[in-house]
Amino acid sequence: MAIDYQGLVTQGLASQIAAKIRDAILEGRLRVDERLPTEDELAARFSVSRPTIREALKRLAAQNLIRSRRGASGGNFVTQPSRAEARLAVANAASLLVSLGEFAVRDVIEARRDLELACCRRAARRRTRADLARLDAEVDRQRRADLSDEEFCASDVSFHRALVEAAHNPAMEFVAAGVLESLQPAVNLVIFRHRDRDTVAEQHGRIARALEARDADAACAALATYLRDLQRQSVAARSARARRRTASGRG
Repeated sequence: MAIDYQGLVTQGLASQIAAKIRDAILEGRLRVDERLPTEDELAARFSVSRPTIREALKRLAAQNLIRSRRGASGGNFVTQPSRAEARLAVANAASLLVSLGEFAVRDVIEARRDLELACCRRAARRRTRADLARLDAEVDRQRRADLSDEEFCASDVSFHRALVEAAHNPAMEFVAAGVLESLQPAVNLVIFRHRDRDTVAEQHGRIARALEARDADAACAALATYLRDLQRQSVAARSARARRRTASGRG
């Protein structure tokens, strides 16, 4: 069997077993749709209990690396995560790290800047009419007076997701997932009180018009302005929160 069954230590057995099976999948020793040994077989080969094996399999299923099937021909099979599933897993992990304070806002914005500017330059060459229509639709939505704060933030995220996708580079789109689908919303919901909606919509409009004209320099300049404003607004939001905490402490 292509799994390495040796070298376990007594702590964290389920995690180690999951890692060994994951390595076999990622290295191609276990292939997509290949059936894993049964729980009893795995327990015997790893010299652990069945509950430990079940926990290891749960970890692999949570990573979308295996799937279960019932019935006589059932069992656990190696699966191939879809691009959307993998992107969601990245976004969820990044969102958790943001909520725990592992990523500073300045780092989030720096990552956005580098990723989006690279995508923006490619989007100027590769955008389609459908891409432009998506961008324009979000700009129109952001100009609606009846849009709630949450809806405005969601539209902001959608605009920048459409910008990244207009580059038509799936690898870059995947890498950007953590920023656009989890980090950016977290930042937006913190600083939205310090943002002027009309300004944001106008900045987005300038980006869209430059992409339509295939003017990469103008599109990137407009995006850089948006990101600089975002940086300033995040600083203002942090300062306001610090003042509120200080005032609360005095009270």
